[in-house]
Amino acid sequence: MENLGRVTPATALVLEALLSAESVWGLQIVKDVGKKPGTVYPILDRLEAAGWIQGEWDSSQDRKGPRRRYYRLLAEARPLAQDYVNTYRLRVRTTATRPSPATFEGQWQGA
Repeated sequence: MENLGRVTPATALVLEALLSAESVWGLQIVKDVGKKPGTVYPILDRLEAAGWIQGEWDSSQDRKGPRRRYYRLLAEARPLAQDYVNTYRLRVRTTATRPSPATFEGQWQGA
């Protein structure tokens, strides 16, 4: 299993969706994370190539429409995925509590 490198918001959202389900189909992940398919599917491809997830085509003949590809997070990747999501959440919290430069703008003009 390969290291994913830097923490990106979209990857963290995809991993969060995968952590919350046993197996989930690609378009459902797109809907859950609120990103475009052109963002989500390359992430899924990268996660699969890195050995974090396993993708499998639906073999059911009962459902009409295009075949679905289901993804599941591998057991050995679960703790890493949780760490990745936690790191992302911590960064978001830290950024959200840090005041923006505009907050101090008025304070310096009168000095």
